[in-house]
Amino acid sequence: MTTTKVTIHTLRKMKERGDKITMLTAYDATLGMVIQGHDTTLPVTLEDVIYHTRAVARGASRAHIVGDMPFMSYQPSVENALINAGRLIKEGGAHAVKLEGGAQHAELISKLVQAGIPVMGHIGLTPQSFHQMGGFKVQGRDTKAAKKLIEDAVSLEAAGAYSIVLEGIPTEVATTITEALSIPTIGIGAGPNCDGQVLVIYDLLGMNPSFKPKFVRTYENLATRIRTAVDNYVGDVRDGTFPNESESFFVEKRKPVRKRASVAAIAHVGGCAPEPMNTDESDDGLYSNVKKP
Repeated sequence: MTTTKVTIHTLRKMKERGDKITMLTAYDATLGMVIQGHDTTLPVTLEDVIYHTRAVARGASRAHIVGDMPFMSYQPSVENALINAGRLIKEGGAHAVKLEGGAQHAELISKLVQAGIPVMGHIGLTPQSFHQMGGFKVQGRDTKAAKKLIEDAVSLEAAGAYSIVLEGIPTEVATTITEALSIPTIGIGAGPNCDGQVLVIYDLLGMNPSFKPKFVRTYENLATRIRTAVDNYVGDVRDGTFPNESESFFVEKRKPVRKRASVAAIAHVGGCAPEPMNTDESDDGLYSNVKKP
């Protein structure tokens, strides 16, 4: 059975039909905090993201793959951003790139789109602005901040972004933005009225029980199950029940080779039998030491 790949046009049609979009983060935006153990995403390099995006791309048959542009891979200049975004597409196998920021990046997004690189925007709580925001805090709570987010969203769509992630903003603001745009919005901590939702796969699976922000819903408790499995393994090794005989290999047992009986060197056919020969069994000669009568 063939499957139809999800493209930027698929997402646009889903918004038009009112179909909810589902998105999972796998080795991209939260790579540094999930895989590498950092406190923020800031230390993640472009090489890191290219490597993990390539790994995701190898295993994807239908999903639309978005490579997240890490901190300082696009902020210095438009030229720098074009090169790095191009690498994510060419080397990483991404179908599109995602970058954080509002209207200040409208020109950059326009240039990327003109170069043939689809761009997903990201506004609200933007992890790469962690220090500027004073931590991971909900954005757009007051009227002025909410108005700025709406203006940013409109600017990104006008610049050519095909979708926008809305993270950590009030439901009312996310609803207003979603209704104002013709492109899909993907929410994370932005209420139920966005065109789609995104969760980090490790959060969804409950891999880190110490990380449980309000907007995350866990659908499995793999942290406990994995810990239990590891404990069981350690116990089996220590009490000698792993590996057992069926999980081990042994030297191949060979059947003993039987010695063949001596075969007469000369067969006498017809007539009288030849005179018996008395041979010395220690001699290898066929006619050695034959005693004549």
